[in-house]
Amino acid sequence: AGVPIIGTSVESIQKAENRELFKEVIDSLGLRQPESGTAIDVQQAMRVARQIGFPILVRPSFVLGGRAMKILDDEADLLRYMEEHSPNLSKDLPILIDRFLESALEVDVDCLCDGQQVYVGGVMQHIEEAGVHSGDSACVIPPHSLPPAVIQRIKQQTRALALKLEVCGLMNAQFAIKETGPDEEPTIYVLEANPRASRTVPFVSKAIGVPLAKKAALVMTGRKLEELGLHGETEVTPKHFSVKESVFPFNKFAGVDIILGPEMRSTGEVMGIDDTFPMAFLKSQMAASAVLPESGTIYISVADRDKSAVVPIARAFKEMGYSIMSTRGTGQVLREAGIETDIVMKLQEGRPNLIDHMTNGDVALIINTPSGRGSRSDEVRIRVEAVARRVTCITTLSAAQAAVEACRALRVNELTVKALQDRFALFG
Repeated sequence: AGVPIIGTSVESIQKAENRELFKEVIDSLGLRQPESGTAIDVQQAMRVARQIGFPILVRPSFVLGGRAMKILDDEADLLRYMEEHSPNLSKDLPILIDRFLESALEVDVDCLCDGQQVYVGGVMQHIEEAGVHSGDSACVIPPHSLPPAVIQRIKQQTRALALKLEVCGLMNAQFAIKETGPDEEPTIYVLEANPRASRTVPFVSKAIGVPLAKKAALVMTGRKLEELGLHGETEVTPKHFSVKESVFPFNKFAGVDIILGPEMRSTGEVMGIDDTFPMAFLKSQMAASAVLPESGTIYISVADRDKSAVVPIARAFKEMGYSIMSTRGTGQVLREAGIETDIVMKLQEGRPNLIDHMTNGDVALIINTPSGRGSRSDEVRIRVEAVARRVTCITTLSAAQAAVEACRALRVNELTVKALQDRFALFG
């Protein structure tokens, strides 16, 4: 209609959304991304998947909130997915297929660009591994375990992407960090770049004390970052830690499994700030009504792939005075590691089982990682019952490790509160 639109151009947005065009951008910058392809029918999808290898991440073009995104493990899963979505596909609206990076760490970055300079607002390290939608994953600013050299590489890649895409305003970039070996630098993969405001912008603004949305609006009207006082030397790395935690509506929907994936399910978010990561994480859990108990019994039952990794987590809880109960498989591993554990029957094995113990108020916390993406029925029942009885249920080892640190910190630190205005000068 001839109406001028401020900010990033439609062409730049298409360049970021269109997989072929975005691959050209990535290649021109010498960056890495997971192997990917597009498909508009079953035959194309099968050909791409076989070339990439399973597991794969699939999603329709131009989606928000991860709608219809799924992690697929085999060709049968892909066939069902394509049959469901094929009627809506076209050359301009294909299915996007990416290799899913297992056991990778995900990082979000929000930045401002005026076409000539880039201001990185915040680098957010996800607490859950890659595969959980960024809107659902807890995250922390500044990253609590990433080496400074990796953070610098992420910032450099973000700046290169924003300038190449000719962003005018805000951009959100998402990366996956994959360990390659003990003596090698981790590989950084670009997952996507969204030349728009992200849902994390309010969180980042509060964490660093800079009103990013206000500054972005000025940039979109033609102001330059330099005249707004935003450049590399004024980028903020806070001395405190800020943790964003998502809030879910599971208690409103009886029987819904709480396992998270690439499709966003949260309906809100909260924030915890403190001078240390464990205390900030603790506050975020309190705000999200996920109580981390100071004492009591912790039920641990994890997938086979997680059994060795859960041992130090269980040992840390035991050393703090918590009691441990678990199913036979996990319990055997814990006992072999010298950790005293009470064995509880699985639901189909008889009673008393975990649900009986929850009914009696004997369980303070549950750590339960799913055995597979198809989640077994007894695992689902346990997680559903935990929601109904308001027992905090942790479903990833990374979150369980953060919970250990938070419980330990609570024993030696006083819980304090400080207003944002006390941490920063009032927002300009």
